[in-house]
Amino acid sequence: MARPSGDACPTTWNASSGVHAKGFHPTVITKDPLPPVVKIDASVNGEAGNGNEKKVKREMVLGRNVHTMSLEIVEPDADDEITGEREAQMASMLARYRKSLLERTKHHLGYPYNLDFDYGALGQLQHFSINNLGDPFIESNYGVHSRQFEGNLHGILVGREVFPDGVLYASHESHYSIFKAARMYRMECVKVNTLVSGEIDCDDFKAKLLCHKDKPAIINVNIGTTVKGAVDDLDMVIKKLEEAGFTHDRFYIHCDGALFGLMMPFVKLAPKVTFKKPIGSVSVSGHKFVGCPMPCGVQITRLDHIKALSSNVEYLASRDATIMGSRNGHAPIFLWYTLNKKGYRGFKKEVQKCVRNAHYLKDRLIAAGIGAMLNELSSTVVFERPQDEEFVRKWQLACQGNIAHVVVMPNITIEKLDVFLNEIVQKRPTWFQDGKHQPPCIASDVGEEHCLCALHK
Repeated sequence: MARPSGDACPTTWNASSGVHAKGFHPTVITKDPLPPVVKIDASVNGEAGNGNEKKVKREMVLGRNVHTMSLEIVEPDADDEITGEREAQMASMLARYRKSLLERTKHHLGYPYNLDFDYGALGQLQHFSINNLGDPFIESNYGVHSRQFEGNLHGILVGREVFPDGVLYASHESHYSIFKAARMYRMECVKVNTLVSGEIDCDDFKAKLLCHKDKPAIINVNIGTTVKGAVDDLDMVIKKLEEAGFTHDRFYIHCDGALFGLMMPFVKLAPKVTFKKPIGSVSVSGHKFVGCPMPCGVQITRLDHIKALSSNVEYLASRDATIMGSRNGHAPIFLWYTLNKKGYRGFKKEVQKCVRNAHYLKDRLIAAGIGAMLNELSSTVVFERPQDEEFVRKWQLACQGNIAHVVVMPNITIEKLDVFLNEIVQKRPTWFQDGKHQPPCIASDVGEEHCLCALHK
């Protein structure tokens, strides 16, 4: 059994840090401590087109430190195979963990994961190590596979391989993985301002394109931003590229459709994301709207682009065409299962439910005097950040500055929303009863028309 290095090597140690988890009882759910507050640097948009960014300090609440709360690993007793004591203890621990997960799921609102799924029929496949090696479409010598691969990191990498000296353009509200890709690939990255909705500011985009006319452009287009659920105008992005003098052979567009990419086709009058337009790749997540129980995704790119990344690997008897090379083989089976089970009509029904429930939540918040915004092509409701970190943690709300959001997924029912709404309406007055604090102004985040602070009410 692997043990932590060092002179003092205890028989019992914490898998995460070597710290004993004292006082652990397998049937008790402990109350989480409040997480610490730290100062971070934050960027604020400058005026459209001028490229200025203001750096400000603001507070951010970190998640809890789990170093002293992890389960310990204990060397089995010599007679454990006979007594079965260790197996019974671990079963008790897992039962406690399941109970904790059930409790946390009751108050899951802030993150885009569809928890309404049942993959019991696939339990028979959990006895196999299904590993996808090499090219997603060329079988390797390893026979236990199903094929599937990566998203944003791969899309941006393909763009860079097509244009090695290209400049990456992404809006401030793009997912952090886009900027991580820029750092990983040592790419020049230009952040573009956004409208108050969270959508890319196409006038600022054009102005920044003109500053780098001598280099090809690699653009990330958001099909649902992380915080506000905004959808960038793909047609306008293409138009601004053409106006700035970029021909189709001098730009590469990657569409990040992690959440809303699989929802937008079922929304009436929504714009189309299609390879009939001059885009290079699209990525979507399988663990968000679709509801796959493990993180996974699908990325689609043009065949002539992928050749720039591919190389034959004799050891695999296949071709290496993805970043990881080896990928989770169970994920595409889960995706295949739910796509076949629900079908087009099933997903359309779920999208309509999500949008309808999102409007219900937004309307109820506004009726309660709480500023809220819902973009037209979204099920993400943005509202005034609760002034109680215990409440935020209980409902697992994703927060940024003065705003929080609820991502309405198929498992978010009206009943769950009512419990949340009743609680926030009941507790909110207590957050401001001392008279020293007022509800925050969120006009700069969502627009004056959506803010219900004392100034804009």
